[in-house]
Amino acid sequence: MIDIGGKIIADLHIHSRFSRACSKNINFDNLVKWAQIKGINLLGTGDFTHPLWFKEINDELDDGGKGIYFHKKTGFPFLITGEISLIYTQGSGRRIHLVLLVPSILIAEKINAYLDKKGRRDYDGRPIFKIPCGEFVKEMMNISPEIEIIPAHIWTPWFGLFGSNSGFDSLAECFRDQIKNIHAIETGMSSDPRMNWRVKELITNNISIVSFSDAHSFWPFRLGREATIFERVESYSDLINQIRENKFLGTIEVDPAYGKYHWDGHRACNFFANPEETKKLNGICPKCKKNLTVGVEYRVEELAKNPKDFVPKNAKPYFLILPLHEIISLCYNLNLESKKTWIIYDELIKKFGNEFNILINVSENELINQNIDDKLAKLILKNRFGKISVNPGYDGVYGTAILPQEKTEKQGKLS
Repeated sequence: MIDIGGKIIADLHIHSRFSRACSKNINFDNLVKWAQIKGINLLGTGDFTHPLWFKEINDELDDGGKGIYFHKKTGFPFLITGEISLIYTQGSGRRIHLVLLVPSILIAEKINAYLDKKGRRDYDGRPIFKIPCGEFVKEMMNISPEIEIIPAHIWTPWFGLFGSNSGFDSLAECFRDQIKNIHAIETGMSSDPRMNWRVKELITNNISIVSFSDAHSFWPFRLGREATIFERVESYSDLINQIRENKFLGTIEVDPAYGKYHWDGHRACNFFANPEETKKLNGICPKCKKNLTVGVEYRVEELAKNPKDFVPKNAKPYFLILPLHEIISLCYNLNLESKKTWIIYDELIKKFGNEFNILINVSENELINQNIDDKLAKLILKNRFGKISVNPGYDGVYGTAILPQEKTEKQGKLS
């Protein structure tokens, strides 16, 4: 386990209200408030390419002088970050999302000027460009070699580099001679480091395996649900060096089954299947007779060269935990966002300071001494050690946490 005291818990892949399907209430005040409640120490701004959000970045953040920007009202730290969607033809159709970490607003302005020559930035916080990945990385390095480019949610079917519909099977195929400038991948909710360790290319190239939330709102069951733990940093360079040298401390992950694309299935048909069942079905939905959306676990098995129990020498430890709202909801059979769930959540935060402290640090005795309901206390501790089962997500549907006595065969038609 990792002692997170005095460390930096960072969520560097988030979005603004200017991205599609994102909360319209996302602003810097709300991001800071809920990051602190969650226990996050450093946030990415997200969406620096969007003109209106970029103006707010300039208006509401102060330059600390070392690539870290501070919220003027609270002093909370941010890095300039964003996500780009690249859709293009390379023999066949290719589609991929990339997270960008940027050393300064000045460099962000230069990136935006480059993108303006390629298309529009004003219609979405995650704009789409018809630029091959290798070319894009080369152009970014020409702007600044300090720009960090990380393939986002690397296994998700539609825009993850290893996803079943991205068109790629390897980093080398995607980035070609620019693979030398790719130092990390993002696990995404539907995979964890252990699944990624099975991909030989990631190990032989010493690729860092980082995690961020891709949050579309500021609520604590979204923000920071996945994060990366760093040694304390004084500058952007300090953090980037930890990524590039694979020297960060570890990650916080949700159970991969909780992710929306862990197994194969059809949301419209209310059907999902594990990889073995999918193979028996020849990838065809038994209801509509169309191709199933092939999920992450299936793709890992397709691309894996290392066995399931493989652990690299420099493997980082990680926490496998569900958000606290999920644990409260599971314990009392409540809706995730119900008033009663929030009341219990708020009481826990008042007693223990922030969510990560509760999920990772607070001892059983401390829970007992604060008169926490025994059933909830036991679930919090089970969660800490990845011992809560999850019925897998599929085709855009989140997985669902289940109490042990409720566990059922997790394939075929949903009841």
